[in-house]
Amino acid sequence: MELLINKQSKWHFWGIQGILTRSWMWFWMRFSGQSFLGRVSTFLATWCAPPYYERRRLASYHRRGYIAPNATIYHRDLQLGNHIFIGDRVLIYQDKKGGKVKLNDRVHLYGDLCIQTGEEGSLTIGADSHIQPRCQFSAYKAPIQIGCSVQIGSNCAFYSYNHGIAPDKLIKEQPLITKGGITIEDDVWLGYGVIVLDGVHIGKGAVIGAGSVVTHSIPENAIAVGVPARVVKMRHSLDLALVP
Repeated sequence: MELLINKQSKWHFWGIQGILTRSWMWFWMRFSGQSFLGRVSTFLATWCAPPYYERRRLASYHRRGYIAPNATIYHRDLQLGNHIFIGDRVLIYQDKKGGKVKLNDRVHLYGDLCIQTGEEGSLTIGADSHIQPRCQFSAYKAPIQIGCSVQIGSNCAFYSYNHGIAPDKLIKEQPLITKGGITIEDDVWLGYGVIVLDGVHIGKGAVIGAGSVVTHSIPENAIAVGVPARVVKMRHSLDLALVP
């Protein structure tokens, strides 16, 4: 089966057939977009495009980028940069009084992501940042700001709010509260399953280990792991002799 898939991939992108395939995708991506006809054009372009990472090339064919036909966008203030990639089953949702979602140039959102903005919340993702599948961004009461060239692993979650826990009310009746927004600066790497809570600032170049829960701010170029996440090392202290 693997050999068959490899042969099919080569058939798509090499030789005369490859030229025809690329021409087909390039032609239909010229008409892509969020409108009904734009979605139809994108669907036709995907006929010749293998799934998942292989469809990133479609985002490069037109400045409007690629929005998967089965992505769901229910947001009045979605701002898209050039050559963005929005993958399969991504949901971008605006709740009551929700703020903007801004995706800058060449942002990649892979499959099954959920982005929601509610009262006083907004989300900005900087250029060249890549968000892997099944991540959750819930921006209520305060903004979430992701810098440029940030790499976020699968199953990460970001909450710029919390629920009150006063004893005199049911949990479902508790008001939303916040310690402040979430800011993740440029060139940060978050491993699989990281949770980032309200009021957190992660400095430029920091690395957060898989499964960590970030409840306090992390300095620039730090390596942090654990629940709650704690700094265990600084990147500049690593033995450069080990780097190939």
